Amino acid sequence: QVQLVESGGGLVQAGGSLRLSCAASGRTFSSYIMGWFRQAPGRERDIVSAINWSGGSTYYADSVKGRFTISRDNSKKTVYLQMNSLQPEDTAVYYCAARPDRGNMRTLAEDYDYWGQGTQVTVSS
Repeated sequence: QVQLVESGGGLVQAGGSLRLSCAASGRTFSSYIMGWFRQAPGRERDIVSAINWSGGSTYYADSVKGRFTISRDNSKKTVYLQMNSLQPEDTAVYYCAARPDRGNMRTLAEDYDYWGQGTQVTVSS
């Protein structure tokens, strides 16, 4: 069983930055694909970014390319999402997700096995 705990959300003005962290339990974190998803009220849970087990491959949704950066520290069992130039449309609950897999990147919520509780990000205009 894997437990994921997100932190770092909050309220920020447009143009500001936040860094989300997701700390994982379990002994095989280095074998997981890790993803960040977000869900705004009335909308589906969508992929924001993902990173493979080694950190050598990353994926970004078009809406966040050039503004967000995903990274991981396997020694700390933690994945990060640095969010810059935040806009009101980035407002959502952000979820961390894990998939035990050393294969190809996954971008669908249904492909992930473990989820955190979510952290609210609110960007004011």
